Parts: sequence; C-alpha cells; structure tokens
Amino acid sequence: MTARRTSRKGGKKQRFPEDLTPEELMRLYRQMLLIRRFEEKAGQLYGMGLIGGFCHLYIGQEAVVVGLQSVARESDKVVTSYRDHGHMLAVGMDPKGVMAELAGKVTGYSKGKGGSMHMFSREKNFYGGHGIVGAQVPIGAGLALSDKYLGTDNITFTYFGEGAANQGQVYETFNMASLRKLPVLFVIENNLYAMGTRLDRASSTSELYSRGQAFNIPGEAVDGMDVIAVREAGKRAAAHVRAGKGPYILEMKTYRYRGHSMSDPAKYRPREEVQKIREEKDPIDHLREEMIAAGIADEAAFKAIDKEIKTIVNEAAEFARESPEPDPSELWTDVYAEADMAAVTQGEG
Repeated sequence: MTARRTSRKGGKKQRFPEDLTPEELMRLYRQMLLIRRFEEKAGQLYGMGLIGGFCHLYIGQEAVVVGLQSVARESDKVVTSYRDHGHMLAVGMDPKGVMAELAGKVTGYSKGKGGSMHMFSREKNFYGGHGIVGAQVPIGAGLALSDKYLGTDNITFTYFGEGAANQGQVYETFNMASLRKLPVLFVIENNLYAMGTRLDRASSTSELYSRGQAFNIPGEAVDGMDVIAVREAGKRAAAHVRAGKGPYILEMKTYRYRGHSMSDPAKYRPREEVQKIREEKDPIDHLREEMIAAGIADEAAFKAIDKEIKTIVNEAAEFARESPEPDPSELWTDVYAEADMAAVTQGEG
C-alpha cells in the first residue's frame, strides 16, 4: 500500500500519498479549475451564439482526466469521445486554440472545421474528439498497436462513456487488445446517463469494469470524483500496461452536472440529485477543503488561483471572438493526402 501523510484539523482526517507534494496537489487543483472555468465560459459563448453545432461540457468530471494525466508521460497518447474539451486542456493544448476551434475560427486546432467534437493535436499526442459513439475505442487500440510494433513502452489512454460501453465495436476491440497484449488503458467515464438514459435502464450490470473478464482484461472501479483516488488507480493501471501485461480497464464513477449537450435541458433527472452530488462530491471543492484542512494552502491562495484562471479563460474567449473565420478555400484543404501511387503499389509508400 502507498504510505500517506495524515493530519487532523477540525476533527477531520486528511490523507495524501507520500509522493504527492504540495506543488503537485496545487497543480492538480489548478488543472481541474481551468477545465471548470473554461467549460463555464464555453457554455456562456454557446448561449450567446458564438459557438455553433454541438457542445458537450465536462463540468463535474474534471478529476478523471486530470488524475490520469498526472501519471501519464508526454509520449503517451490520448483519444476520447465528443466530451473532449477537458482532455485537450489536461494534455496541455492551448486554451486559446481550443476556444477558437469551438467558435469555428481559423486559429483553432482544426482551422475552424472540426468544432467541439473534432479537433486534434499531434504535438500533444491528442488524437481526437470523435463524434461517433464508441468509434474512438478501436482507434485507441490501433494507436497502441503502433507503439507495440515500434517497441516503445508508451500507453494509449482510451476514454469512452458508459453508453459507448454497450457498443459492439468495444468488445471486438477488447478481444483484439487482449489477444495481442496491446498497451492500451481503457477508461470508462461512467457519468450514469448515456444521453438521457440512466445506467440501470440500459446495462445488465452496473459494474462496467467487469465486462473485460470475458477477454481476460483486469479492471477496477474508481471514485471518479476524487482526483487522488483516480491518480492512485492510474498508477496501478499504468504500471500493469507498461509492463507488457496487456490492457487494463478503469471504470471511473463520475457525474456530469449539465445535460448531455448544451441543447439538453436534462429533465430526466431530479435537480436534487445534481445538487446532492455538487454539495457532497464535487472534485474541486473536495480537494480544496482537504488542502486547507491539511495546512497546505489557505483561502487567499485559492482565490489568487481562481483569479489567474479566469484571466486565462477570458483571454481565450477574447482570442476566439477576434480571430477570423476560415477562408472558403479551406473547404478543400485537409480532405485528401497526395501519394505516389506507383510507390504504393510497389510497396514503397
């Protein structure tokens, strides 16, 4: 077991792993807050008509990607679904470029042509944002296959939701990943509602991590509202995968506060349920309270961070507003790649 620092303040016991420094704790907090404030601003811009198309917010789920990215290497890869803004920010993509893409501007990561669901960054090893439910899962296995072929010990973090967990292509991927012992970490972000359908109405089992058992893939359920718990589980899973033992499944039991997308009023769940999670399980509030109780930081420090984050997000929003729209000629770019067909047919390309 991992040793933990403990302290008591106000009769409440606080626990942090020994290898988690105050600086790292602050970094985790800051990253979660950046995602939260960015998503809140994106929601505002969508309401103002500055962001079009679909927009799926990550508010409430910040601990999942922040906790896992804290144990990832820069050379690891990430692929996810359409609820992807948080993942982009967690891998280090520029908030200005992300917001500009949401607004359909040429300064965005996909030159304004991808929008919320389809932006990429080869520099940060972020392979999308995918709009088709579950389609990113076999892509994640393919990315992992490339690393195994090249002999690296990199991992592909492949995120998908509990709704996508019912897709057949997920199980085809499980089978192939296990058969070839691919270095892929499957992350099921179980936020209870697949669009508007609650998990217990669509799944024969509530323990989604157990679905890997038929393919000899180990897994575990994790409190996805606790960034420390996510980080510790991520360390265990990453060690398993990097050791060449094949894939691993982490089911993150998390919760989204907003509807499935900005067009969803979320009338299928009671307000009391959302409020209860906010009050008792919010990942950002929870970490802040524990850090204050442990004497790591005070309220003034957290207010300063919030002010800094709001400035970053406001600058990203202004950058998106001021950036130009793509020239119509962009419709014809990045559609096809030129290739020497003679070389291809001769096995040289």
